[in-house]
Amino acid sequence: MRTFGSLLAVVFTIGAMLGGSVSASAHAPSGAIFTTVADGSEVNFNHYDAKEDVYLDGGPGPGAPQEAAGLDDGIYVFQVTDPSGKTLLSQDAAGCRQFTVSGGIITDVAPSGACGHVTGLDVDHSATTVQLFPYLDTPNNGGVYKVWATRVEDFQLGCAALGVANGLAVVDCGSAPGNRHGFICANSKTDNFKVGDEPIIEIDTRFRSAAGDLLDGYGITWTDTQGGQNRKWSYWSPYLSVFHEAHVEAVEVGLHLISITDQPGCTIHEVWLDGVYVGHGAQSVGVKVRSLGKSRTFFVDVTCDE
Repeated sequence: MRTFGSLLAVVFTIGAMLGGSVSASAHAPSGAIFTTVADGSEVNFNHYDAKEDVYLDGGPGPGAPQEAAGLDDGIYVFQVTDPSGKTLLSQDAAGCRQFTVSGGIITDVAPSGACGHVTGLDVDHSATTVQLFPYLDTPNNGGVYKVWATRVEDFQLGCAALGVANGLAVVDCGSAPGNRHGFICANSKTDNFKVGDEPIIEIDTRFRSAAGDLLDGYGITWTDTQGGQNRKWSYWSPYLSVFHEAHVEAVEVGLHLISITDQPGCTIHEVWLDGVYVGHGAQSVGVKVRSLGKSRTFFVDVTCDE
């Protein structure tokens, strides 16, 4: 049974959240990444029993409408960190963590060569899934991990900015503001997951028609506490406790932004956060998470004018 609490929630623009430490980039990929098990099945609350169970999938994302874009084609690299991005948990060289995207979905780990990660097959889209293991236990008290994905060319630029000529040859390129181990935050897709029996904090966005009906297939952009972004769509999956919501799960302490834009069939009218009116029209809603002590859900409610 989900609960939602009175954690402090505030509204900021993306620029205010990032404080100028990272800049928007034309290199940021489209589409979404998400964690899954080997066969691409979704996992309730992004909550896994063991680290070896967690696989990376990519594409439009769960609940996305048919016309939604997948990941841009190209070669990517991924990493696993604690939610702050400060501690790199992946243990192998970055060159072993590469994968190929073609037609908007992951197709193989061929660029990694012999040290490529174990793969599975997404039963829904025949996409390749990529095991994230090996990685260390998170130091986060809530058991939260963060997975990042960025295009290899952007990763190499991020490493070069940290003084590493070939980031693929090393495990860790180091870090600087807006650059976590060579992953430039603004150029990266991120998603969170949990391993073990820990409370879950989530942010759910619900879209409603002028008549009050809940709507599926509408998207939000989640910007995490580091400036990484990911796309989520509202959909119906009761066996996963998803009830016409765009789901952001296993979030960490800090400020998260939910950006809501006009979409076909939904011109944004009003936005509410946990029953409190936020404003009129397209905007970014900031949610401040202060504690991971017990399970909570923040609800962002959007009414649409057709």
